[in-house]
Amino acid sequence: MTVAVIIVAAGRGTRMGSERPKQYLSLGTSTPIRLSIDAFLRVPAVHWVVPVIHPGDVALFHEALGDLSDDRLRPPVDGGATRAFSVREGLESLQDAQPDQVLIHDAARPFISEQIISEVITALHTSEGACAALPVVDALWSSDGRLAKDPIPREGLWRAQTPQGFRYHSILQAHRTHDGTGADDVAVARQAGMQVTLVPGSEQNYKITTQADYERAKRDIQTLSE
Repeated sequence: MTVAVIIVAAGRGTRMGSERPKQYLSLGTSTPIRLSIDAFLRVPAVHWVVPVIHPGDVALFHEALGDLSDDRLRPPVDGGATRAFSVREGLESLQDAQPDQVLIHDAARPFISEQIISEVITALHTSEGACAALPVVDALWSSDGRLAKDPIPREGLWRAQTPQGFRYHSILQAHRTHDGTGADDVAVARQAGMQVTLVPGSEQNYKITTQADYERAKRDIQTLSE
């Protein structure tokens, strides 16, 4: 079985409020995108890694990767107008390789573990799709502005993470017929009727979205380097 990985890094990260996209912010001596790519290159089962970046970020991308050299790392692909369209560009770029499976991961989740990656790959042996996720354990409420309104049952609710893995040809066809609005690839897969297995994620596999997340990431990378 051959496995490809798409690293989604074409977003602007406007909620961060920084001039530099979050995937290129400094984390110790590295960056979120470099840490994410490194994590997948450490997994022997991975055959190809495809970064999907914003066309205006070529210089930032090469600066972030520095001297990284690995035959499995393919040249960056230009992303699209939405996350879903960016993923589709990455999938289309793999037609020459024809992988059996493809994992799709957000570059802004730099602390993904080898264990989660391996478990998503293993789940694809028996399922069309697999997604790292965590069950919702907190009480949930709808709101009216800042006022609590109605409780929402949390049973059966999960918080999706990445990587999200699929059989390559199935998810490629699903993206080709999708309108590009899906929040993640599970949404695209489910719209196409694919079954997706949830595998245990991790609280450490968080996504850098806000300034508070970035400050947390800087503390975590400092702890890991000690």
